[in-house]
Amino acid sequence: MSEWLPEIDTWKSEGKRVAIATVVNVIGSAPRPVGARLAVSETGELAGSVSGGCVESAVAVEAEDVLRTGAPKLIRYGITDEMAWDVGLACGGTIDVFVEPVE
Repeated sequence: MSEWLPEIDTWKSEGKRVAIATVVNVIGSAPRPVGARLAVSETGELAGSVSGGCVESAVAVEAEDVLRTGAPKLIRYGITDEMAWDVGLACGGTIDVFVEPVE
């Protein structure tokens, strides 16, 4: 994993469990492309990004669940372009994020 997020190696060496979230599909406008990743340690540390901040905390909560159960999951986050401007976000679109434990 160290080729792209050295934090994972550090957390694993400290004995922490880690989940990784990966953008696997983008529909419309999104701040991060397919392949963008966010690592989450069992103590809540974050490294990387799947959304430029828009949904990082929601993904972190899902990562906690994945670490607790060991079961990966696919989650869809989306907002229309019109809704994005209404709530003050710069982008709309939909992203699919796959969250899995790092072994």
